[in-house]
Amino acid sequence: MKLLMLGWELPPYNSGGLGVASYNMAKALAHRGVDIQFILPYAAKHTEAERFMKIIPAANVPPLINEAGEYVAMGAYSGTCSVCHSRDCEHAREYGNDFVAATRRYADQVVKLILRRKLRPDVIHAHDWLTMEAGVRAKLISGRPLVVHVHATEFDRAGGHSGNPLIHEIEYQGLVMADRILAVSQLTKDIIVKEYHIPPDKIEVVHNSFEPSDLEDIVVDVNDYLYAKELKRHGYTIVSPGGVRLTAQKGISYLLEAMALAMSKNPKLLLLVPSSGDQRDQIIELSADLGISDRVIFLGFVRGSRQRELYDITDIFVMPSVSEPFGITALEAAHSDTALLLSKQSGVGELLRNVMRFDYWDTRRLADEIVNISLSPGLSTELREGAQREYLRFSWSDVAEKLSHEYQKVIARSRQSSVDWGRIMREGAYYA
Repeated sequence: MKLLMLGWELPPYNSGGLGVASYNMAKALAHRGVDIQFILPYAAKHTEAERFMKIIPAANVPPLINEAGEYVAMGAYSGTCSVCHSRDCEHAREYGNDFVAATRRYADQVVKLILRRKLRPDVIHAHDWLTMEAGVRAKLISGRPLVVHVHATEFDRAGGHSGNPLIHEIEYQGLVMADRILAVSQLTKDIIVKEYHIPPDKIEVVHNSFEPSDLEDIVVDVNDYLYAKELKRHGYTIVSPGGVRLTAQKGISYLLEAMALAMSKNPKLLLLVPSSGDQRDQIIELSADLGISDRVIFLGFVRGSRQRELYDITDIFVMPSVSEPFGITALEAAHSDTALLLSKQSGVGELLRNVMRFDYWDTRRLADEIVNISLSPGLSTELREGAQREYLRFSWSDVAEKLSHEYQKVIARSRQSSVDWGRIMREGAYYA
């Protein structure tokens, strides 16, 4: 089977879980014999990924991720590129001044690549809104079925706010035009049905997974977090949300409020928080306003060995997300023998049962759960061992098997379809 994947990022040039999930599912599919061509918006060396699939750059520009794991701003707010810190750089010249313009430019490039290279995949697989317009146009120009993979909706990213109406429009168009929709959780499927009015039977839930070897291969620098380790030796319980970026979606302000309540009952609590993201200054100020800044350590951007070591020293992992479509970091934390506290708005909770749950806004309940775990070794052990048993039941190989089944279904349906999109395009009925 020939598969054309459209994605915005791959490790090591990734901002978060989207790139990690795209990489691992492509790897698992390749091991099942799927021939994958993956179109990225930038040109860079991806040594590991190139071992099992062909990576095609849509444009000859550097990666769209800076050293803090943040997407290029492309002049959208500050007028300067967040990677080059320039007003006139390769990114801005190629992709314009905002993300919506960038996705449209990427779509133009994907169409040109399909025509120039005469790409004839069996299926097109587009990851998230950033590639949905490209996916729709690739479907129209090639006549091949389109699978849209929803890792997060704009309703998730907006963190309880309305979000960008232009992105909503792109998502709606992609979901309507898709032959099949994959959602990373039932939570995400419910949002798609409710907010975009898509028929439920068009959507298949395919949970993400976790590859333990991804963390086992990371060499841990034992010199990080020395202060936290010393406090741990003096009886402190380490709490952390992992390497999450500080955005409204991730709900870190609720975690800080809960920690203030918890610390009033158990002073020997220490919170480790990464400090990259657009809410960085707001979160730092909040910790001071709550009077807990002496027991909150802001870590900067966390990735690779620093993230692995953070999991290793954490006693209680908290995912306080306002809306978390999945949450691979919870599986990573479980691998590191950590007790898990997950908001009920987190999709990964559909797979894990040996965890404690709370509504993201219920800071009093979250505080009580943190205190209970920190003061009860038996409860902590039960949660840690239970989560470890559970996460080992999932694999990317299972995900690939499910994806292959979905591909076969859309291929079969497309052969029976009376609409020949390729012919319509060739006859010029649609302008690409």
